[in-house]
Amino acid sequence: MKQVILNADDFGLTRGVNEGIIRAHREGILTSTTLMANGAAFDDAVERARATPSLGVGCHLVLVGGKSVAPPEKISSLADPDGRLPKSLPNLVTRLSLGLIRQSHIERELAAQVEKVRAAGIEPTHFDSHKHSHCHPRVMEAVGKLAQEKGVGRLRNPTERLHDFWETASGDIGSFRAKLVMCLAARTVAPLFRTVCRKYSLRAPDRFLGVALTGHTTSGKLQQMFGMVTEGTTEIMLHPGMRDEDLARTGSRLQQARQNEMDALLDPQLKGVLSERDIRLISFRELH
Repeated sequence: MKQVILNADDFGLTRGVNEGIIRAHREGILTSTTLMANGAAFDDAVERARATPSLGVGCHLVLVGGKSVAPPEKISSLADPDGRLPKSLPNLVTRLSLGLIRQSHIERELAAQVEKVRAAGIEPTHFDSHKHSHCHPRVMEAVGKLAQEKGVGRLRNPTERLHDFWETASGDIGSFRAKLVMCLAARTVAPLFRTVCRKYSLRAPDRFLGVALTGHTTSGKLQQMFGMVTEGTTEIMLHPGMRDEDLARTGSRLQQARQNEMDALLDPQLKGVLSERDIRLISFRELH
């Protein structure tokens, strides 16, 4: 059986992103999303999620950007005194690799994020991470341990096959190089990811697509990816949303791209393509 999870990252980033994700689910083919516990529009996202029970909602674990959920004095090696998390993924990775961040502080912040989501009445279907930070071995271990402790049991497989990356690659040279580096880095930890899943009895999709197309997803590219789907479960990572002033103020590099992705997910032709290719859409809730 061919199964596809279409997951939107960054639920809770802004009200416009939230609206775009909900539209892409209600009127389009989006099946899943992941909620940022430290997002500025967290409360709005929770309200929309409660009104849309058919949408699978996981937890988008954040160690890069924005404020911590745990008190900063409790995670002093991770956040500054004002609670600000590392500004960029390279900064986080450098500090992790040099041993400047305590493992207990990573675990404490991630646990606080999950508890905030649960306290709001959302039972996470799965975990993934902002900026793919769980590709780092120390974060991957913390996320795997947390998933088992919280009884979540499902986790994004962050490793996109190099062949799939080349097949779907799009965008300018600069962004292509950055995404290629991310893809190669993720591939190096693929064996560790499988080990972590076995260690903590976690389930993950067989295949992952979307790194190469981040910021450049169109209806045509979605159709191309559907044509690449094989037996098993494939997750496609997406970032739909409405472009507005709130989004511009976040500094996110994905601006018009989010609007374009939402429009792509609303294309009525896609449902026909899925039917022709005998692909079943699911959320992480149905991942067995």
